[in-house]
Amino acid sequence: MNSPDEQHRSGFACLVGRPNAGKTTLTNALVGEKVGIVSNRPQTTRHAIRGVVHRPGGQLVLVDTPGLHKPKSLLGQRLNDVVRDTLSDVDVVVFCVPADQPVGAGDRFIARQLREVRAPVVVVVTKTDAASKKQVTEQLVAASSLVEAAEVVPVSAVRGDQVELLEDLLVGMLPEGPPLYPEEQTTDEDVERQLAELVREAALEKVRQEVPHSLAVTIEEMIRRPDPKRGDGELVEVHALLHCERASQKPMLLGRGGEIIKAIGSEARVGMETLLGARVHLDLHVTVLGEWQDDPKKLNRLGY
Repeated sequence: MNSPDEQHRSGFACLVGRPNAGKTTLTNALVGEKVGIVSNRPQTTRHAIRGVVHRPGGQLVLVDTPGLHKPKSLLGQRLNDVVRDTLSDVDVVVFCVPADQPVGAGDRFIARQLREVRAPVVVVVTKTDAASKKQVTEQLVAASSLVEAAEVVPVSAVRGDQVELLEDLLVGMLPEGPPLYPEEQTTDEDVERQLAELVREAALEKVRQEVPHSLAVTIEEMIRRPDPKRGDGELVEVHALLHCERASQKPMLLGRGGEIIKAIGSEARVGMETLLGARVHLDLHVTVLGEWQDDPKKLNRLGY
């Protein structure tokens, strides 16, 4: 319980940065569990993901957004729109700048966007575990010059370095208010979207070349029934479609003798069973949805 003179704080913090700046890894570390998929491929995150941090004196709702970038497709434009819409309605902005890469045009582009935002900005130099002390020091100086910031904090989400300090800082910047989500809730992502993202995450690790940017996943059906192998358990049948843009990409997802699609299914199933707390039968199929990244109707169908 809070003391009478200690008010509860609650609000939203939006994480922004160029693609592959470590936003989702940091979100997962702050929440204390996986709420978004992670990959070393740019533009892994394709919609705003909310992760909820619960504390005795406050509730911090993190909004992990797609990487702001120069769009090359209608999908890219829509991802940027997601970020801009989110920025207009949060209490604090967390600008992620990776320690292991020089500040570049993408970072400066985002900094210009943030000049129009009313919320205070905290600059976080991420991935300090992947950089030398000299690199981190230089990046702190470079990041400080990008935007007028309330604080500049170096963090390693992988090692947990300064994650708690960042959490304290962000909660302290929130307005006073009651909790916004129930105590047991750590994300507002619906289950089917989480399942689809687990399949996409596994696929991103198994395929190369141009396929990752051209890949989308939808859950076509999810059936729950008693598990015949476990008297008090549940079996969940999940039927998913992997959508690629060109016929030449389909064999890359299937692999010789179906070895790639089987590997994707095996990896995704582990995450699904953890998420659902049940045994999962996963059925995957690959389909070609021509040039979906630039087709408004297809983007709507895929949930973008």
